[in-house]
Amino acid sequence: MRKEVILSTLGLRAGYGGKPVLQGLDVEIREGEIVAIIGRNGVGKSTLMKSLIGLVPAMEGSILYKGAAIEALPPHRRARLGLGYVPQGRDVFPRLTVAENIAVGAAIRGRAEPEALAPILEAFPILKERWAQRAGTMSGGQQQQLAIARVLIARPSLILLDEPSEGIQPNIVQDIARNMVALNAATGVTVVLVEQNIDMIRAMAQRCYVMDKGRIVAALDRAALDDAQEMRRHLAV
Repeated sequence: MRKEVILSTLGLRAGYGGKPVLQGLDVEIREGEIVAIIGRNGVGKSTLMKSLIGLVPAMEGSILYKGAAIEALPPHRRARLGLGYVPQGRDVFPRLTVAENIAVGAAIRGRAEPEALAPILEAFPILKERWAQRAGTMSGGQQQQLAIARVLIARPSLILLDEPSEGIQPNIVQDIARNMVALNAATGVTVVLVEQNIDMIRAMAQRCYVMDKGRIVAALDRAALDDAQEMRRHLAV
């Protein structure tokens, strides 16, 4: 049975300083999917992610989450509804410890949920080892795992991952991809992934949208993701 649509946009236009970057996007994400958004640098992928979470306001069109329009809601309201966002560059709190960073994520729901922590630490065991360490002293890969954990602790229904492989060594990229797929299978959390790393896209995504000049220009199924020539064509800078 086909699952329900959890997130969709219709004619979404958004940008900066009154100038639209997104030129009327229509996307549809179903519950439990892992969907990649791919394309060359500068085509609007990160703007789409920021628009979905509310950091870039919609100029026109709609964003529907679980059937309700959210384009007018501020980011914290969207987070409380179950949208999680891991920004490009990780953006952890460098002076706070691992434990304190995760506590900030838990506060989104207004209360701690200790039972949510065990599967996260199982997926990212380095965080348990570094529990009392300040985030700013950790490697890029460890910080990325912390950024994802900080979102997961709030038990989102959907996670927006923006360039999670950026600046991270390949073996850690593989670990993150594997763990996110496992968490998706275990919990049903939906994932929307902006990424340039072909290996990570293939390891995680079930299908993808291709963006160019602020528009969706193609939708690729799983078989197309395994076509190296096709992927290079869409990702070439």
